[in-house]
Amino acid sequence: MNMIGVLAFDGAEELDVVGPWEVLTASSALLERDGAPPDQVLLVAAGLEPVRCRKGMRLLPDATFADHPRLDVVVVPGGDGTLLASADRLLLDWLARVGAEASWVASVCTGALLLHASGLAAGKRLATHRVFEDRLTELGADVVRDARWVADGNVVSSQGVSAGIDMALWLVGQLHSPRHARATQRYIQYDPAPPYQADV
Repeated sequence: MNMIGVLAFDGAEELDVVGPWEVLTASSALLERDGAPPDQVLLVAAGLEPVRCRKGMRLLPDATFADHPRLDVVVVPGGDGTLLASADRLLLDWLARVGAEASWVASVCTGALLLHASGLAAGKRLATHRVFEDRLTELGADVVRDARWVADGNVVSSQGVSAGIDMALWLVGQLHSPRHARATQRYIQYDPAPPYQADV
């Protein structure tokens, strides 16, 4: 069983939180169905008050920085709120502390900025949203471009928004097995086939 903490903060991008959450909790449900110990997934924030995401969705944290159990995996979303969060000493100190003890640290989109600002990404290659790649490079990060997700040691990061689902499925394969990750993908019926592809 893994204890997984998904960070929540004001201005986080909704799908950066909910995409990995869906993958990780679906994986846990399948484990439990098959008689294996399920992973536990918690939403962790500075306090227990509702967190307002970038487009208005409100999230209710399960635990605070001060009272959560030891985390095996930490998931850091992105969104416009990362700009303020990157100057939030309480958040960065928490992230540095729990990330140093975790088996895996993962980020989605501009969550890579928080990994960089906390020091967890020192010497690591990172992926981030394509419109933020230049800025993160200017800040001194080693940015990999045109990669949906990048794993470097125990740090895995992804490009923007929906790329967090791909990253989370890969992470499930590392935590359990590629076979289980494929079962999770089938369960959530994740088989992207977007319309209007010629316009992308």
